[in-house]
This record gives sequence, structure tokens and C-alpha cells, in this order.
Amino acid sequence: MKIFKVVALSLLIIGLIFSVAFAKKHLPEERGKVFFDDPKFAGGTKACNSCHPDGKGLEKAADKKVFNIMGKTQKSLEEAVNVCIVNANKGKAIDIKSVQMKEIVAYIKSLKGKM
Repeated sequence: MKIFKVVALSLLIIGLIFSVAFAKKHLPEERGKVFFDDPKFAGGTKACNSCHPDGKGLEKAADKKVFNIMGKTQKSLEEAVNVCIVNANKGKAIDIKSVQMKEIVAYIKSLKGKM
């Protein structure tokens, strides 16, 4: 009986370790980076990474409240992302409350102070 408890506890601990390791590899900003690097994201034809290699130029985006892209003002990072998706990437705007938007914004915000 004691061996069974030790084996069961060991399996539980191993399962928890793998769960934590798996979760760390699937953070919102990591999933957002996948979208950022995907030319077909939002039905587009080129990746965000094409204009912003490794996020270059977006290091201060997390702190901004207003964006000016292509002569127009956007009042949020989500609006700015959609402008780029539609105009630069030739895709379709995504819902600003969608999981995809939250994840790509998480990636962009993760760039703060990295460059």
C-alpha cells in the first residue's frame, strides 16, 4: 500500500511539473508572436514581422495612448493593430475584444524595454 501511495504521489508531481512547463510555453504573448510572424494572419498577405522585424519600432507602443498611422489617429493599440492589418498586411480587421487581438497586443506589449 505504501508503494502505491509513493507511486501515485510521484505521478501527481510529475504531472504538475509538465503542466507548468507546458503552460509557460503557451503564454498569450507567445501565441501573439505566432500571429505577428504569420503572413496569413487575419487573411493578410504579409506578416507584421515584415515591417517590424523582431518587433522593431514597437518597443514604446505599450505606453502610448494615441497612435498616428497613415495620417489618421487611432485611440488604442488595438485600433492601430487593425490599421496595420488592413492597410499594410491587406487582411481583415479583427474584433478588438477577440482572443487573437488580446494575444497580439500582449506580444507587442512584451517588447517594452527589449530593444
